[in-house]
Amino acid sequence: METTQLDLPLLLPNVPDERDSCVKRLIDLLADRPGIEKVHIKSDHHDHSGKAQLCIHYQPETISLDRVQQLAAQAGAEITQRYGHFVGRLAGIRHARHARTVSDQIRRWPGVLEASVSASGAVHLEFDEEQTSWPQLSDQLLSNGTPPAESNALSKPLHAPHHDHSHAEHGHAGHSHAGHDHAHGKGSHQHTHEHGGIFGANSELIFAILCAACLGTGFGLSFVTNLPQWVSLSLYGFAYFFGGFFTAKEAVEAIRQGQFEIDFLMLVAAAGAGFLGEWAEGALLLALFSLGHALEHYAMNRARKSIAALSELSAKTALVRRGELTEEIPIEELIIGDVILVKPNSKIAADGVVINGEGSVNQAPITGESIPADKIPLRSTATPKAENQVFAGSINGSSALEIKVTKATNDSTLARLIQLVNEAESQQSPTQQFTNRFERWFVPAVLILVVSLCFAFLVIDEPFSASFYRAMAVLVAASPCALAISTPSAVLSGVARAAREGVLIKGGRPLEDLGELTAVAFDKTGTLTQGKPQLHQVIALAGSETELLQIAQSVERLSDHPLAAAIVKGSQERLADKHVPKATNLKSLTGRGVQAEVNGLPVWIGNKALFLEQKKLPESVSHKADQLEQSGHTAMIVRWGDRFLGILGVMDTPRPEAQRTLAALKDLGIRRMIMLTGDNQRVADAIAKEVGLTDALGDLLPEAKVQAVLTLREQEGKVAMVGDGVNDAPAMAKSTVGIAMGAAGSDVALETADIALLGDQLEKLPFAIGLSRQARRIIKQNLAISLGMVALLLPLTMLGVASIGPAVIAHEGSTLVVVFNALRLLAYKQKK
Repeated sequence: METTQLDLPLLLPNVPDERDSCVKRLIDLLADRPGIEKVHIKSDHHDHSGKAQLCIHYQPETISLDRVQQLAAQAGAEITQRYGHFVGRLAGIRHARHARTVSDQIRRWPGVLEASVSASGAVHLEFDEEQTSWPQLSDQLLSNGTPPAESNALSKPLHAPHHDHSHAEHGHAGHSHAGHDHAHGKGSHQHTHEHGGIFGANSELIFAILCAACLGTGFGLSFVTNLPQWVSLSLYGFAYFFGGFFTAKEAVEAIRQGQFEIDFLMLVAAAGAGFLGEWAEGALLLALFSLGHALEHYAMNRARKSIAALSELSAKTALVRRGELTEEIPIEELIIGDVILVKPNSKIAADGVVINGEGSVNQAPITGESIPADKIPLRSTATPKAENQVFAGSINGSSALEIKVTKATNDSTLARLIQLVNEAESQQSPTQQFTNRFERWFVPAVLILVVSLCFAFLVIDEPFSASFYRAMAVLVAASPCALAISTPSAVLSGVARAAREGVLIKGGRPLEDLGELTAVAFDKTGTLTQGKPQLHQVIALAGSETELLQIAQSVERLSDHPLAAAIVKGSQERLADKHVPKATNLKSLTGRGVQAEVNGLPVWIGNKALFLEQKKLPESVSHKADQLEQSGHTAMIVRWGDRFLGILGVMDTPRPEAQRTLAALKDLGIRRMIMLTGDNQRVADAIAKEVGLTDALGDLLPEAKVQAVLTLREQEGKVAMVGDGVNDAPAMAKSTVGIAMGAAGSDVALETADIALLGDQLEKLPFAIGLSRQARRIIKQNLAISLGMVALLLPLTMLGVASIGPAVIAHEGSTLVVVFNALRLLAYKQKK
């Protein structure tokens, strides 16, 4: 039996990840073909490029490799044409319970295979295009009061190529649809308006205030003598209307789905109080519950707007030069290869490379970098580097720039960031999943208990009214309002706060896992070190340091080797304006060094092997070279004629911030910090000692890095892997939390990692871990407050110690405490 491996993204373009349902469909479809024995995703999930790999085991005597590849392509195309995805936002989602009701409702619609809606309105839909289409789903959402939020240039739903619907055709102006080469669209609508009723987004709050006003007025007038009782009762009736309007609306929506949510419990309790003539207590219950709802809605909006502000970072138009013509066009009309002109102090409209002009660019909106980054033009033959690249949404400095567009608007780093944040919000954390499961059995249990308590008069000597009143008090006390909002509000606030700092956290699970870490594994090159060699040591032997550097620079500036570039740059810094002689006749000695002539004398620059080959290496020179290599340097010996001028030590130096970052991680409670590198062990030990790592493992191939991460997980339980998201992808996939450095310009890094540090800033890691620890603490506090209040109030109300009034105040008070406790995350700052 033979195997073949195919890139999953080529078979299913833009598939969210290998956990997507369409991947299972593809596997099932291929596994049924004659001659194919087994189909699966590779155990390490990704190849060296970070792409997911589909592995197909087949019998070559039954089916050929070409036929296997053809079948895979056909199966991918079949799934592509049939199944559509939408990742975006819905307007009008008020809180976590409403989001859950809407999710359940959408799942029942014909053709919908999966639906997940978060409290912030983030939605992930999967649908069968043979049974429904995105325009039909959009119409259904609109008729249910939760339409997709208005789109902007960065966020359009993307569909299969055979659809090219304009939303205007369906009568919904403001919504646009774009075709794409795959149904798994990366579209992402942004929330820009609310559908809250006649008063707009503030309807719930206004109704809650009116309810409280009617209650207060009616209660005050009840003490006025000679005033008819119907006046106070009428005001209580108005209070019931205003307080119960949205509560009843949501209760009806939930009951239609066959669910009994918290809103239904509150309505029953208020109705029960009215039945007993306790109109004031019933109105107080609805006033506080509706106020809690309104503030919960406000909390969701605060966090939602913090994330939605990402879409406002983009410029709306671009000044583009095409041939001799320069015109201003909407950014969605930009195409790859266009040249845009960016004026000083204006937003950059697209991802691209600078081709003319130079100056500083403020990348803080995208990467979180506090210092503007200097940008220079890209030479036509060079590979783009950080100093050449710019991102949509960043802000140009005082110089005019010409930028060549390298990514379409929908594929820009900012658009990908918005999409991934939407996906993150629609993913529930383990704690949130627990609370949802808890509520599903707890609410029916409460209803059974309440009905039982209504018949307590049959067991104990009391009137039915007393039993019924006690049952209503228990109903209020047991309603888990605070529990429902405790986790989603904290997760959403945490994700929003991280995004503002240039840290993308993909949902509640990595947010919670990051806070539990006690071990972090690091890649070396480009993560802990600067990723390029530098001249670090200069040891003069026969002659002065100046002479050594002059000869080394004259020879190495003729070479294009990375070590040569490091020597030239380092010697230029040390020599300043001193004269450097001219070298000639450069000859590369592969694996050993170079040879040239300076002033008629031969010059050799290379490693020990070069001079051992010539049998002309003094013991003292060999000993000093050994000492340099033991400290992690690459030792380059310089000989001019018969004289050994000295030794140059070159090494990839640690990032300036690496030592203080690791010290900050230690202060946060990270016990083990391990470097995994392919460099030799001596280099690894030297870097580890300099920056403060606890362990260093060198001479590792990518497979060995994966094994090292698995071993670390066995020892520590949970471990993060920090790398560049490409060659470290297998190790990151096996870690508890994969963290990608400098992910702003890398689609692979953004897709691979659970957490992406958008800027190339290692110092953001302690911030992310500190934020996660704070989020975990707040989630635990919220759970303790919400469950603790239920545990306290239940026995008090069952024993008759607490009546409906105190139970309402304590119950709704705990809900408000939980909401504002979660909002503290939006103001989180890393401790110095």
